[in-house]
Amino acid sequence: MRYGFIAAIAAVAVAFATAANAQDAPKDVKGLYLTSDYPAVTVRPGETSTVSLQLRNYDVAPERLVLSVSGVPTGWTATFMGGGQPIGAVMPASDSNVSLELRLDVPKNAPNGTEHLMVTATGGAAPLQLPIDVTLAKDLPAKLSVNAELPELRGTSKSSFEYTLSIKNDSGKKLTVSLAAQAPHDFDTSFTEEYGTQEVNAVPIDAGQSKNVKLKVTPPNTAAAGSYHVTARVSAEDTSATADLGLAITGQPKLELSGREGLVSTRAAAGAQTTVPVVITNTGTAPAEDVELSGSAPNGWKVTFNPTSVDHIAPDQNKEVQALITPTDKAIAGDYVTTITASARGESASTDFRVTVTTSTMWGIAGVGIIGIALLVMVGAVARFGRR
Repeated sequence: MRYGFIAAIAAVAVAFATAANAQDAPKDVKGLYLTSDYPAVTVRPGETSTVSLQLRNYDVAPERLVLSVSGVPTGWTATFMGGGQPIGAVMPASDSNVSLELRLDVPKNAPNGTEHLMVTATGGAAPLQLPIDVTLAKDLPAKLSVNAELPELRGTSKSSFEYTLSIKNDSGKKLTVSLAAQAPHDFDTSFTEEYGTQEVNAVPIDAGQSKNVKLKVTPPNTAAAGSYHVTARVSAEDTSATADLGLAITGQPKLELSGREGLVSTRAAAGAQTTVPVVITNTGTAPAEDVELSGSAPNGWKVTFNPTSVDHIAPDQNKEVQALITPTDKAIAGDYVTTITASARGESASTDFRVTVTTSTMWGIAGVGIIGIALLVMVGAVARFGRR
């Protein structure tokens, strides 16, 4: 039962495949045919051109066909190519086709005009013939086109916008194509090869071929949120082409830290908590959300904040928090540095506050007491031993 089911599935698959092949084949067509997509071409003297050919077999037995070409002018070289090598005959299987090329090497001194060639494939039946017209002319006018794979990009002012540009040389000769871009003021632009990092100002492109390059656009950090336009321009000889590109810059917060009225120093007593006002300013183009505060101080010190975070700071606005700094009770008198940092989703800022530490009042009282006791002992000693 299982094998019967598999056989039925296979039969259905074969039936579908046969139907598909039948649809691909032209109706009521049978025999051998010699065809070309482009049986009339234009060539420059001194260059090599190829004409694509196909031998098609529609529902007949395979047959060996010998190839030849007549009407080739003196000094020209005509060669049949197949599979990357010269060939002299082809043999297409039933219901298949064989692709080949007629290669034409034209001398530099060949006069302008049109030459009529005849390609022939000879077998057991009547020979197959295909006329090919080859026109010799001067250089075709240069023609370029350029298109962007993704012409609209989006990011922040810290982003680098990279566009992939496809440049096509629709000319009859190889061109060295110059690259340029027009962008808003202070925007940096550069071109690189598609799979490289080396910057380029021009690229060579063969006739009828295309080449991809990348255009990198870097906005200044101060660029405001909004839409901007960039024009990519390619040029060679007397022709040029342009592509219009767009980039949308979204807002980006930017934090700055300072003390109240710009003061970044304070005084503190060893072992005692000191309150330092800290002002957080958002100079960016988007709100700063969930701003977290942290502090870095000498070993043994304690730094906390009130409040510990700020939910929202609008552009061009600021918020004040209190930094609570407590030096260690063993800190000796002198100047110390405490670094305070504010962070919000990848954006951060920090500043150093100078803290001048004075010794604790208790230590001063204890010192006075010790000195007083020492003086009393000295006076008593002088009084006692002085009588002797």
